[in-house]
This record gives sequence, C-alpha cells and structure tokens, in this order.
Amino acid sequence: MKIVSIVGARPQFIKAAALSRVLRARHDEILVHTGQHYDPQLSDVFFAELDIPLPDYHLGVGSDTHARQVARMLEGIEEVLLKERPGRALVYGDTNSTLAGALAAAKLGLPLAHVEAGLRSFDRTMPEELNRVLTDHCADLLLCPSALAVSNLAREGIRDGVHLVGDVMYDSLLRQMQTGSPNETRLTQWDVSPRGYALATVHRAANTDHAARLSSVLQALGALSEPVVFPVHPRTRKAMLDAGLAPSANVRLLDPLGYRDMLLLESHARCVLTDSGGVQKEAFFFGVPCVTLRDETEWPETVECGWNVLAGSDVDRIVAAASRPLPQGERPLLFGDGHAAEKIVEVLESDDPSHG
Repeated sequence: MKIVSIVGARPQFIKAAALSRVLRARHDEILVHTGQHYDPQLSDVFFAELDIPLPDYHLGVGSDTHARQVARMLEGIEEVLLKERPGRALVYGDTNSTLAGALAAAKLGLPLAHVEAGLRSFDRTMPEELNRVLTDHCADLLLCPSALAVSNLAREGIRDGVHLVGDVMYDSLLRQMQTGSPNETRLTQWDVSPRGYALATVHRAANTDHAARLSSVLQALGALSEPVVFPVHPRTRKAMLDAGLAPSANVRLLDPLGYRDMLLLESHARCVLTDSGGVQKEAFFFGVPCVTLRDETEWPETVECGWNVLAGSDVDRIVAAASRPLPQGERPLLFGDGHAAEKIVEVLESDDPSHG
C-alpha cells in the first residue's frame, strides 16, 4: 500500500512520529511537509527529536494569508499526488495543511484518511474549526481519538468509515516516557523547581491578533504568585512587540522549545495555561491541571472531568482557575490505550483501495 501523508505544523509532526513508525514497517509512505511551520524551532527540531523520516517533499510554503497559504499548498500537494499516484492520502488534525491536503485529494477522487477526525469546538470563527469540518466531509476514513468525536460525526450524518482508534499523541508521549522520564534536575536551566511554577503557551489568532485579549492574558500571568515559564511562539512575540506589551517580572519568556523540553516542563508544572489543543491533552495525560485561554475547546472531555477549565482572556477567571485545587479521583481513560497507530494501520489495511 502506498500512502502520501501530509504534515506542516508542530502537532502534526508529533502525530506523524507515532504513525509513520508503524506504517513504514509494512507499507510505502511518502511524507509531504508543506512548510506551514518553517521556523527551525517549530519544525526541524521535531523531526530530529522524534526520529521522523525526512520529508520526501518540502513545499516551503511559509506564512501568508489563509487563502494564499492554502492555495500554494493545494498547488504543491496536487503535483505530488499526480506524480506519486498513491492509493490513499492521509492528513492530520486541523491546520491549513490539513485542509489543503483534503481538498487536493478530494478533487482528484483519491481516498482520504483523516487522523483526529470528529473534533468540534462549535465555533465557526476559528479557522481550525472550519478546517476540521471540511476535512471530515472530504474523508472516507475518519480516525477518531475519542468516543465524543464519533458522536460529533454522527450528529453531522457521518457514520460510514468512522473508526474509534484513540489518540496518536498519547502514543508519542508514552514512547518518549518509555525512553526515559523527563529529568527534573534539568529544570534548573530555567531556574524553577517541580510544582513550583506555571507553564504558559499562547499562539492562536483569537489571542495574538487582538491586543486587548493578549494584554489580559499577560496581566493574568503576571498576577500569579509563582514563576511562569512562557515559551513564545514567533507570532506571539511579534504581536507583543507590535502592541508594546511587556510581561511582569515573574513571567520568563523563552524561545520555542522542542518536544522533549516541553514534555519536561508540562510534566513538572503545577498548572498549565494554554490555548493549544495539544498542550491541553498533554497536561491531562500528565495529571497537571490546565487552564484553557479560550472560551471553547475541542477537548470538552477534559473539562467535564475537572482537569481543564475554560477561562477565556478574563484576568480574574484565569487567576481563579490557575489557583484551584487538584481534581479529586482518578483521571478517566479518555483517549485510548497508547496503541492508536497500530489500530490506524489495521484500518488502512482493511480498507486498502488497491485491493478491491
């Protein structure tokens, strides 16, 4: 079986690391990197740390408006699909790379698998939500990380080709932990101690493109009584500079970090504050309370069980959520058993279009 897999952003590299390892042991995978994340700290470092095979094609699209970025990706991906003639295309998540891969495959009548299908925030103002919905309606195989994702698809009338497989990000995290738990002594490089700091990430347009919201988030971080380690996305750093925003003394700005360093900081933080879907899940996996700097989430299961709180950009809500006690009881097993990649490959093999 020959599959073209399309990636372009940090969360997709993490997911591809888990799936490509299993897929390439049995099949022919062609990896396309759109170049959506082009900063070496958001791209190259993940390929190196996660032992992801180097891309067979690098489109080098870079940053632009949504329309121009997707258009350039569409053109490049279509050329690859026409050249390689795979039996199937495969996309991950909810980025512009996801949508471009889905549209290119659909226009060519090529079977499409969507890893992390069925997620919904129910906020159509989010570019990611539009990408998710459109990709799911282009795909013939919908590979869901949770039971709720399956239910979301059913509500939209999508029932054929839907498979509950679990979360490949959980696969990647478990593999990293099996190769050696994050060494807490390394926290000294950031001058923090276990459970003695908060970790923050902010990158979504809803926060970075609105100076008032970004200012409120920074004000809330400054109101916390502990150090806040804040790896800053290039988009966020530019937005802060453009708006003349500077953090309080307890907020320590870092350059973007690699996967292992992020896992280290997540696993030993007292709490995590983020607008990232992936970081929300990783905090949950580690049993670290999360504050989501948005008004909605595509992972509502983490909210329902108390490990995640939606706080938006309201200073008081953020501070209160970050100061709450640990949830009681054991965390439920929401996202599979760490073998999502194997299950996905089994689904792909059972639905191989080249065999009937």
